[in-house]
Amino acid sequence: MSLNLETVFAEQVTLNSLVQNLVYASGTVGAIMVVVGLLMIDAGTTRSNNLLNSTLEKLMGFFIGFATYFIIGFGFWAAQYYIMEGATLTDSIKDWWLAGGMSNARAHEVDPGVFPGLNTFQIFIFFLACFAGIINVLFHFAVAERMKAAAYFIFCAVATVVSSALSWATWGSVGPLTNPGFHDFFGVGFVYLFPAGMALVMVPKLGARPGMFGPHAKVASYDAPSIGLAATGLMTIFAALPMVILSCLFFFDPEALAVSVTMANTSVGIAFNNYGLAWAGGAISGLLIAYKTRSYAYTLLGPLAGYVAGASGFDVYLPWQMFLVALGAPFVAYAVYEFTLKRGIDEHKLFPLFLGAGSYGLIMLGIFKAGTPRGGYLGFEDGAYAFQHGEIGIVMQLAGIAACVGAGVVTALVLGFILEKTIGLKVDENDQADGLDQKVWDIAPAPAATPAE
Repeated sequence: MSLNLETVFAEQVTLNSLVQNLVYASGTVGAIMVVVGLLMIDAGTTRSNNLLNSTLEKLMGFFIGFATYFIIGFGFWAAQYYIMEGATLTDSIKDWWLAGGMSNARAHEVDPGVFPGLNTFQIFIFFLACFAGIINVLFHFAVAERMKAAAYFIFCAVATVVSSALSWATWGSVGPLTNPGFHDFFGVGFVYLFPAGMALVMVPKLGARPGMFGPHAKVASYDAPSIGLAATGLMTIFAALPMVILSCLFFFDPEALAVSVTMANTSVGIAFNNYGLAWAGGAISGLLIAYKTRSYAYTLLGPLAGYVAGASGFDVYLPWQMFLVALGAPFVAYAVYEFTLKRGIDEHKLFPLFLGAGSYGLIMLGIFKAGTPRGGYLGFEDGAYAFQHGEIGIVMQLAGIAACVGAGVVTALVLGFILEKTIGLKVDENDQADGLDQKVWDIAPAPAATPAE
């Protein structure tokens, strides 16, 4: 089809809109770099005999989530804005599924009176599809080396659909929970708490990995191959997430007035500095815990705990408040980590970081910033979607936590039951001990080094 310049809607392709497109596109780059960092952490902490298989399963889980989101997921999240304008969830899905009218339209051919800023919305499909994949990668951390690949891949597809519906309710400004007051700037609920809820069900079903809590006939101990590589992955994530922060802001006239995705008053500088202080506060407390307990794990858990605890409020905290919240997060992660360790629960990432630090952060936000106006949408002066009509409060924060964790638990209960009765869930313990690299890919383990004579 040739381009007819007389039919171009110039308002859709202005220089200002291109700048915004580039801002949101940078968020997709940041999200992909987060995946790189997560794979590096996995490579540094997974037993060598399972490393190849674990990496490939995470990678495939990411792309299953990514593709599923393009097929159906974005229509759920976008529905909150359709409903705000008097349309329906069905209308949103019709427009934004893989073959939908809006997902396949060229922006310059669409009247802005029908859909303004179409390029930005289309870029958001890619952006949020990355996080659909990231949810699957995070869930794999909880079930790695123990869950059958086929079962995990089915979980990935189903979890993407459920988390997409959950994002409609919990991430934005006019969803069923966000409009009344649930505040979550960075998607802690549907990205972190949801897979942790699934892990609550699946970890007890799958049991502990050989050698994790005591000697096994074939595995003397579960040893991490490279903490240095894991630390490098940690810093890769630290470097990537500022680009994602930009994509969690809406920009309005005049020029580039930043309002958070929750419609709270914020600024780019405040959000960035809060992000940095969240990592720094968590790192300091994590370092203290690590030296006190002689456990190096907290040097990695500390900054991540600070980040996860602060992520829900990067937009509204003052920097000094953010730093105080982050300082406390590693102690919550420590309490959860030690609780699970003493009970032989083989899950050392999602439970302390997400159920522990993530829930703590959402609750602290409800306390520190209670009464902060947010919600609705800019341009609505009255009615159910009036700009900033809702306020942050502890009740809605607790409701959001319950919804996100509960959605994960229900998803895993239903899907786990079905898979357990059909294709099975758990990898045989002997195969776990021998290593899935050999079992699945016929790659023999590297011979043990022998001391020089």
